[in-house]
Amino acid sequence: MPSPLPPRLAPPIFPSACAYSSPLSRGSALLQVPRMRSSPPAAPPGRPWSSVIQWTQLRVSEPAEPVGAGGFGSVFRAEYRGAAVALKRVRTRAKNPLAARRSFWAELSAAHLQHDNLVRVLAASTCAPPEFGGEDCLGTILMELVGTRNLQQVIDGPEPLDTWPSYATDIASGLAFLHRHWIVHLDIKPANVLLSPDGVCKIADFGCSLQLDAASGSAPGDHAGLCPQHSHACGTYTHRAPELLRGEAAAPPADIFSFGITLWQLVTREAPYHGDRQQVLYAVVARHLRPPLTLAVFMTSRGRGLATLLGRCWSGDAPCRPSAAELVGVLRTWSLNAPQT
Repeated sequence: MPSPLPPRLAPPIFPSACAYSSPLSRGSALLQVPRMRSSPPAAPPGRPWSSVIQWTQLRVSEPAEPVGAGGFGSVFRAEYRGAAVALKRVRTRAKNPLAARRSFWAELSAAHLQHDNLVRVLAASTCAPPEFGGEDCLGTILMELVGTRNLQQVIDGPEPLDTWPSYATDIASGLAFLHRHWIVHLDIKPANVLLSPDGVCKIADFGCSLQLDAASGSAPGDHAGLCPQHSHACGTYTHRAPELLRGEAAAPPADIFSFGITLWQLVTREAPYHGDRQQVLYAVVARHLRPPLTLAVFMTSRGRGLATLLGRCWSGDAPCRPSAAELVGVLRTWSLNAPQT
């Protein structure tokens, strides 16, 4: 589904002019030469970008109450150039400033990509006028305003979830697109998937994402075609792949594991684990703990097929997990042709 925002609101994050913004500059929003202070949180190597927010065109809804919040910042409803948008502020005074900086730059790792199942970034800046956060603002990101609900809220709500195959297909499609562009999300969970008024799922919150190195001679999207990289410890422990819990390198199969937990939640509307956090972590890694597949929903013919697919997504052997592209094919068939479970 095309984005509801007019194309005129989406100036490119990486314009051909290659005007760069210093991560710590507090002057004009668009700089021709990076201004660096001592020990700045530099942009990732090879990722110059331009601050293109036109602050005079930005209006934050009053009262400025956040519509979402996380460890490093908050999201507000705003208006930009006459259209409704979501404004995310990353706070300078976060409990972990270094992690906040990493999260901000990670958010921009996919900013240049556009896909129906990804929340679209419109503009970003490392500086802000006083009325928009000033000295307490490490970074500002303007995004399309998808809707008011995420999938966790849908799971917790009263309405039926018969459309879960469509939702799962949307998530897998977004992941397949990211993996083809050498990006892993690393925090796939229902709360990070927004639902549009038209019922389209869009992956949000790229604060844990990583840009991977492409291995020569392999096709984009293949597990073997991406060189794994180590990530900083982030993400949600209930959805984090066991290899990441062991401190191993991140690669696309880690997203597939998280997708499997999310899909199980869409079907069962249950929390994947209960009990002490450390005990769960130990059991996932050492005892291969996974959400139960003995529920009634998995006892039908279609449910058994789903249980088999989930088992593949949760494999302790990461290369044995299906690719996101394979998941799209399977789920699309279920969504279009199969009866509801």
